[in-house]
Amino acid sequence: MASLVARARVLPADIAVKPEDMLEGLKRSLGSAGRVRSHAVEPIAFGLSALLVDIVIEDAEGVTDRLEEAVKKVEGVGQVDILGVSRASVEL
Repeated sequence: MASLVARARVLPADIAVKPEDMLEGLKRSLGSAGRVRSHAVEPIAFGLSALLVDIVIEDAEGVTDRLEEAVKKVEGVGQVDILGVSRASVEL
């Protein structure tokens, strides 16, 4: 089955939540459902930062909904936006 890469913007529930803490929680929450390919921190305003995450997932029906639910369960996460989904390129 083909792999997809989903890019998500994860916003904290509170300004005190660090993006690094959300990332670690996200990695634990995903388990075998996906893996974090890359991430970046995006400053928003007034000390608030979003976490941009590229997550490798399987190409299956409803997988983005399950991904979004898994991310929402992470402690400290306030909002999740799936920005895009595309096919993962073949690694040679």
